[in-house]
Amino acid sequence: MALDFLAGCAGGVAGVLVGHPFDTVKVRLQVQSMEKPQYRGTLHCFQAIIKQESVLGLYRGLGSPLMGLTFINALVFGVQGNTLRALGQDSPLNQFLAGAAAGTIQCVICCPMELAKTRLQLQDAGPARTYRGPLDCLAQIYRQEGLRGVNRGMASTLLRETPSFGVYFLAYDVLTRALGCEPGDRLVVPKLLLAGGTSGILSWLSTYPVDVVKSRLQADGLRGTPRYRGIVDCVRQSYQAEGWRVFTRGLASTLLRAFPVNAATFATVTVVLTYARGEEAQPEGEAVPTTSAAPAGPTLAQPSSL
Repeated sequence: MALDFLAGCAGGVAGVLVGHPFDTVKVRLQVQSMEKPQYRGTLHCFQAIIKQESVLGLYRGLGSPLMGLTFINALVFGVQGNTLRALGQDSPLNQFLAGAAAGTIQCVICCPMELAKTRLQLQDAGPARTYRGPLDCLAQIYRQEGLRGVNRGMASTLLRETPSFGVYFLAYDVLTRALGCEPGDRLVVPKLLLAGGTSGILSWLSTYPVDVVKSRLQADGLRGTPRYRGIVDCVRQSYQAEGWRVFTRGLASTLLRAFPVNAATFATVTVVLTYARGEEAQPEGEAVPTTSAAPAGPTLAQPSSL
């Protein structure tokens, strides 16, 4: 279990490094004003950030997701595995329920982490910046707004993470079975990468409008007076001002990010487990064991981060 946890953390780091630039673009597109839009689309946002802030601008707020990664992976691996074992059967329904349970529990860390990440991604560059890093950001929010401020967006995070993790694990289980990911298959790793990347895309599509609302609530008040009184008010005001398309803003960059993030995560997990266990720990005909979430038998590890 310790080795599975370590491999999952390494895979999560790889996923964050690959996907963070896309996440920065997604957040900026989600929260920009349509009255005075700063970016025309995903590609223009990428170009503008690089031109104005260099490539490092795409990695603004990176410390926050990296800082919370270890704890999130620990919760996801532990809760998903224990829930699946408690349910007693590796069925599609139980895969969804175990993933949903993992998504719910990890919100305790995910919500403050994403709040800091969002604030850091949106703050001005240079000496005018408000926050020096994720810890300073959360400390300032706590001093100004208390514990409630640190957990801003918790309800919307729960509404996003609970079903999306369920969809992820369910989709991954169905796809690996459909693709015939059997131990010993020379194409098993590409198949698993395809399954993981596709599952990440499906999980984002299942709850993306909620993610837009979460980003807006967490960015609210950063530049001026707060506008929203809660989730319902944010949905109402956003729809009245910009129509239904507001809930798909940033979707292109999110989907562009989803596949390589899960592919990078999965490849890293597989490599770490393969080299760490070595040939002696791999009896003939047996593949790299999965996380504690998997049923007994020779299977491969799966990524823990969306």
